Formats: sequence, structure tokens, C-alpha cells
Amino acid sequence: MRITTWNLNGMRAAIRKGFQKHLEKIQPDILLLQEVRALPDQLPANFRNPDGWHVLWNPAIRPGYSGTAVWSRSPIQVLGTNVSTDHADTEGRLIEARTCGLDLACVYLPSGSSSPERQNVKEVWMKLFHAWINSRLTSTPFLFGGDINIAHTEKDIFYAKSNEQTSGFLPHEREWFSQLLKSGWHDLVREFHGDSQGPYSWWSNRGRARELDRGWRIDYLICNQAARPFFQSATIHREAALEVSDHAPVSIDFQWP
Repeated sequence: MRITTWNLNGMRAAIRKGFQKHLEKIQPDILLLQEVRALPDQLPANFRNPDGWHVLWNPAIRPGYSGTAVWSRSPIQVLGTNVSTDHADTEGRLIEARTCGLDLACVYLPSGSSSPERQNVKEVWMKLFHAWINSRLTSTPFLFGGDINIAHTEKDIFYAKSNEQTSGFLPHEREWFSQLLKSGWHDLVREFHGDSQGPYSWWSNRGRARELDRGWRIDYLICNQAARPFFQSATIHREAALEVSDHAPVSIDFQWP
């Protein structure tokens, strides 16, 4: 079973740039999408209700902004769309679902790069998400994937030194990520690739970052201990980022019963 996460940077634009072509190459069984930036009714009919897929949508209230979706080749059940009953998520940043006998979540944590106010929003999300996700550290296999907007270590960013005071690589953000892993979560791409530099999943549009592969790894697939024995391999599909989005699709393969 292949599970793929992909920040599309706008689904309508991604469709025009070759989303379908790369989807057919990657062939996921479950697809976690972030930054959809559209209501389902704004999409072409064959992507609103794609043939051969069961689809859940969680669009943002603000038009053309944020939003998540989960596509599955098997029937899918929504379990929730919020990290806290006390926190109204109007930006469509989470879908928790059950499909193929696996519980999972599609997650799009806020970016704090645009302003101090958005960094504050990110900080609130980090606190709420940490508590919410750790409640999924049970004997039931669970996986979450998406754009976390944090590069964990110097191996996950090309220009580490010059970004130490940049949102997404701040010391306390990286420590937050470390604490998640210490709690019992497994960063599957890092475990598969070991102590190598990269592989990256997002590149700035400035300069020749994508062409020269000078990026950040901020898109993750992470599972609990109960799901870890099923993991086989991980792949970042950089060629799709060169055509469709500033993010690459990230896939893991499970030997699922």
C-alpha cells in the first residue's frame, strides 16, 4: 500500500500543470493533499468526484486559501476535522480518517513566515497539535502526513546557518519536533534515508533553488509504533515539484495486511 502526501500550492493550478500525469506515475492508494485552495465545486467534475477514488474535503472558509483533502482507493470514513473542541479551525488544516483499516490524519500546520501574527497562530497550532497527536499513541496503527512547516535538523535544510532565525527552522520549533519523536513517533523518510543530507521536499521560487536542489524538508509521513512494522520504503518525487508545485509529493510504502 502506497500513501502519498502532497502540498499542491493550489489544486486548480496543479491540475493545469500536470497533477494527473504525476498522480498516474506515483500510483498512491491513499493521497493526502494540503493547500488545495479551492472549494470542491470550483474544481472540474473529474477532480471533484474522481473516478476510482473516495474523497473527503475540508476547505477553508476564506476563498482560495489553505484547505486539505484525503483521497483513497478504498471506502473512507471521516473521524474528525479539528485538533480541539475549544479551537475553531476555519482554515481547513486537518482531516482525520479511517480507510483500508488504517487510522490516519492529513495535516497542514500554519506557516509563520509572513508576519509575527501568523507565527503566533502557528505557535497555538503547535501546542494544540502536540497534545492531540500524542493521544493517538495507542496500540492502533496510526499515521499522519502533510506539510508541517518545520525543518527538523540541519540535514533537512540546505542553508541551515543562515536560517537559524527563520520561521520553520527556529530552535524552539525544532525542539517541538524532537519532542514529538521522543514521544514515540517515527519520521519514516528520515529513518529510511538515514543520516544523509536531505532529501528535500520544498524549494523557494527564488533563484534556482528547485533546479539546484537547495531546499527544505517540511513535508512528512510519520507513524506510531503500532504502524512502524509495516513500513517498507520512502520516496520523494522531486520531478513533480519541477512541474506542478513548489512542494514534492512524498510517499511511503507499507506491507499492509
